Amino acid sequence: MRNARSFRRGKGSRPNRNWNRENESRHDGRVILYGWHTVTAALANPARHVRRLWLTENAARRLADEGISLPTATETVRPDAIAAQLTPDAVHQGLLAEADPLPAPELEDLGAGGIVLVLDQITDPHNVGAILRTAAAFAVAAIVTTARHRPEATGVLAKSASGALEWVPIVVVQNLARAIAMLRERGFLVVGLDSSAVNDLAAIKPAAPLALVLGAEGKGLRQGTRAACNVLARLDLPGSIKSLNVSNAAAVALYIANRSLHA
Repeated sequence: MRNARSFRRGKGSRPNRNWNRENESRHDGRVILYGWHTVTAALANPARHVRRLWLTENAARRLADEGISLPTATETVRPDAIAAQLTPDAVHQGLLAEADPLPAPELEDLGAGGIVLVLDQITDPHNVGAILRTAAAFAVAAIVTTARHRPEATGVLAKSASGALEWVPIVVVQNLARAIAMLRERGFLVVGLDSSAVNDLAAIKPAAPLALVLGAEGKGLRQGTRAACNVLARLDLPGSIKSLNVSNAAAVALYIANRSLHA
């Protein structure tokens, strides 16, 4: 296989990296990516610099069959050598990459159309990854989040996003209320999702450019965030439970918004 080197199935076959096994956090600016969709999307993204790639023989054959180009620093290792670098529940599918973070756009770089998702201190990487995946499916222009109280765009988050991390820009801001005010100045209708809101999201007929604001599990939107929005809206659910997991709420809200925008 092109650009791949096979190592002995001994000590030399294990990637010599001391990554944090609990949270797979990045070190020295590195991003850790694993799993088939996550890594192949990174390899296909010209904006992503993959420093090193560790892969199993089976993954190497599959990549070759699909004609996927590989970085120069590529090593073929045993599956357990990759598993040893990750948490026990991580599903790596024979691929582990070390990469540079993607360039972070500024809020001013966003276009004046489409839909933006704003995350108010959502810290669970599984939820943020799932939101990213949904955002990519609905062609969301960007996700806006705070510098603090957010998960790093690596490890579990990247795996949960299933490649969407490469296609949905993440804008990091210091002050969320100020960022929302800036979006409003640029003509965005900013709708905060709140299960106790009077307005139904479908009834307000959201129009582009649109920013949907999502709060953390349990806490919901902070008071300052709520006050910064144009309007608060709920998802009108017919069942006995009136609230959803935040990633599911994002999916339903994006479906309603897209249906309204393209009506």
